[in-house]
Amino acid sequence: MKHGSKNRKFGLKRDQRKALLKSLAANLILVEKITTTEAKAKELRPFVEKLITKSKKNSLSSIRCLSSYFPEKARKKIVEQIGPRYKERAGGYTRIIKLAPRKTDSAKMAIIELVK
Repeated sequence: MKHGSKNRKFGLKRDQRKALLKSLAANLILVEKITTTEAKAKELRPFVEKLITKSKKNSLSSIRCLSSYFPEKARKKIVEQIGPRYKERAGGYTRIIKLAPRKTDSAKMAIIELVK
């Protein structure tokens, strides 16, 4: 039985997995729409949504927390633009759209984007 195996591992160690999620999240925040594998998009969604919820508060503690996840440009954008955009929204800041499989290895692909 697979009890307690909530997250995907992607064949990576813990620190590499965290770095992958941080870089995907930063790119999603900066560009607002990225193409990746379906599994990575599904794993990225709750990670990013929790950080956007944190950015809606716009307090000093939330900004310091976000600075551990994002580089300077992404942190500024999430606090100044994305947080206020979703002030009235209770959740569901991202959308996953499935695409055709990748030609080279037939991996399931998806677009993850921030909703308007």
